[in-house]
Amino acid sequence: MGDHKDQQPVRVGAAVRRRRRALELTLAVVAERSGLSVPFLSQIENDRARPSRTSLEKLADALRTTAVELLAAADPACSVDVVRADAAEPDFARAVRSLVRGHHQLHASEFTGDHDAGREFQHRNDELMYVADGAVEVEAEGRAYRLGRGDTLYLTGGVRHRWRATVPDTRVIVVAVAEHIEAVQDRPR
Repeated sequence: MGDHKDQQPVRVGAAVRRRRRALELTLAVVAERSGLSVPFLSQIENDRARPSRTSLEKLADALRTTAVELLAAADPACSVDVVRADAAEPDFARAVRSLVRGHHQLHASEFTGDHDAGREFQHRNDELMYVADGAVEVEAEGRAYRLGRGDTLYLTGGVRHRWRATVPDTRVIVVAVAEHIEAVQDRPR
């Protein structure tokens, strides 16, 4: 039995809906721009229909993006992937190991040891830091937070922050919404 399931078809509906809502467009406007029907667009967004290549390109044009970008932001249908600790090759120069393979909506990395405390980060999407071992100090929006083993810190998109390990051999897991995803709040209709 393998650790990685064969490539599955993607579910593009959620990516289409996120993009449409980010542009604050109705299904009717997208239908008019694309030449596709409102019921068909609704079925695509709810993953009850899969658009042909031509329909996906029309839809992408209507949403001012490309079919490739919509597919990149799509959800894989029923995929399972195990990243084994001994199989992954860390970047020893930075002591960083990716915990998720491929191009997904979620990005996760493990940082081990020291970290460049002078580097400031500001991601457009949300991020969670989990201290697996050791301790870190995080500066976020002008405040300092000390985190020990088992502690988590949640940062919403746009929060400026930097962090450093305060104990040797510290391991920090960082999980974030991928940068290619437009994370927007669902607006009431």
